[in-house]
Amino acid sequence: MKDTKIVVSDHSPQACAASLLVFLTAEQKSAPPTADEMIANLVADLFHLGDFKGKKEETSLHYGQYVSLAGPVVAKRLLLIGLGELKKELPQPELLERLRCAGGIIAGTAQKVKAESVAVVAPHFLIDLTDRGAEQICEGVLLGDYHFNKYKKQDPEDPFFPGIEELTLLTSQRQSVRKAAKRAAVSAQAAIVARDMAHEPGSSWTPQSFADFARDLGKGKNMKYTVLEKSHLQKAGMGGILAVNRGSAVGPKLIVLEYLPKSYKRTLLLVGKGITFDSGGVSLKPAAGMQDMKYDMCGGAAVLAVMQAVAAEKPSLRVIGVVPATDNMSGSAALKPGDIITHYNGTTAEVVNTDAEGRLILADALAYGIEKFKPDGVIDLATLTGAVIIGLGHHRSGLFSNHDQFAEQVLSAGEATGEPLWRMPLGPEYSKQIESDVADIKNIGGKEAGAITAAAYLEKFVGDTPWAHLDIAGTAWDFTKKPYIPKGPSGIGVRTLLAVIRNGKNLNWS
Repeated sequence: MKDTKIVVSDHSPQACAASLLVFLTAEQKSAPPTADEMIANLVADLFHLGDFKGKKEETSLHYGQYVSLAGPVVAKRLLLIGLGELKKELPQPELLERLRCAGGIIAGTAQKVKAESVAVVAPHFLIDLTDRGAEQICEGVLLGDYHFNKYKKQDPEDPFFPGIEELTLLTSQRQSVRKAAKRAAVSAQAAIVARDMAHEPGSSWTPQSFADFARDLGKGKNMKYTVLEKSHLQKAGMGGILAVNRGSAVGPKLIVLEYLPKSYKRTLLLVGKGITFDSGGVSLKPAAGMQDMKYDMCGGAAVLAVMQAVAAEKPSLRVIGVVPATDNMSGSAALKPGDIITHYNGTTAEVVNTDAEGRLILADALAYGIEKFKPDGVIDLATLTGAVIIGLGHHRSGLFSNHDQFAEQVLSAGEATGEPLWRMPLGPEYSKQIESDVADIKNIGGKEAGAITAAAYLEKFVGDTPWAHLDIAGTAWDFTKKPYIPKGPSGIGVRTLLAVIRNGKNLNWS
């Protein structure tokens, strides 16, 4: 992954020699957009011509040699971006999302004009643009400047744009903006790592790949790495992971990363579904669209990417990342509909559909992680059900929880990061749907409330521990179109989890 150099400077925009110099503006109902004084005349002229009103995500591109900002402009190009109307009642998360999207527009424009150096002028009309706002602009630029060309042949006459080499933030608030830029770089890089993992083919990104990534992180200070191989899983009695793996030529793994600060009061457990390819097993999926099933490990990718960010930021919260990893294939020894398995905690389950495999591996991982690490709270992420897409589309991830206060804080983290969640219900009426005549539970509860009954299955393995389950099947790829979200894997969940961790001192666990 290419690292973009981030510079925070109080130099004059007029003297900035960037390939692309960016100003933000705000729409006003019947007047020229609010803008910095040095571009006020330009913005007013464009407004009166009807060419630019400062609407949300509206842009106007100019060439430096033809523009004067009370003097000649050194930058090659000048880009104006509208933020829309900034009313007092505008919710803070909405403002931050507009700034994040503006960052994505900057990245998209830079790619279009092949601008390898970009400078953004902090607007005077956003008085508090010192940490949070600057963080979102920077995050949007880095997330929007994403390319996955690993397997594409490059045309020598039209080479790939290498990406933004240097991003400069022009502001008088250098100290706070420098901190904000560092936070943005950590979160964006983590999300990009998760995207890269998801882009890899199922034959390339295997359980061993997860293990290798975690092992490299485990070499760092305060980070402990453990992997449970097939023999360990058999000895531990993890019947869910072993059952899903039965049709595979590649052995399963349970990957564990433990971040141990010098002192801590709370422990957060993160569990991510790591199905590296999902054929559906004996309950085979339709051929159309099956190529996307390499994305069924996006939950596991998110967890390991977050652990990378944790290693960089070193929070005071103890964080455990667990990824159960296997593919789900239909080999000769594959799990069959009607089989009964025994999970790590002794719960037996009738497997009605082998394509409902994610809950089988997560159940073992949750039960194991909670028993071993005794966390104060646990969050799992999984591309678990198609049913959540029917309910919420590709715009929100489904959230299920046994703890109201914990759920609210996870919801707030998702809203603040532009990764919105919607809380779905749980209760005995849904748990009744997964009762089995021949085992303790069964792995599907019928067509009705499919996302909820999947969560009800997982609920059987968390006990009283505050728990939140994020079903990201609709958002891990084909997420709502945004300037900083590329086509394909979105890296969803990474920044939400990181926001939860950053707010660890204020989490309500009781």
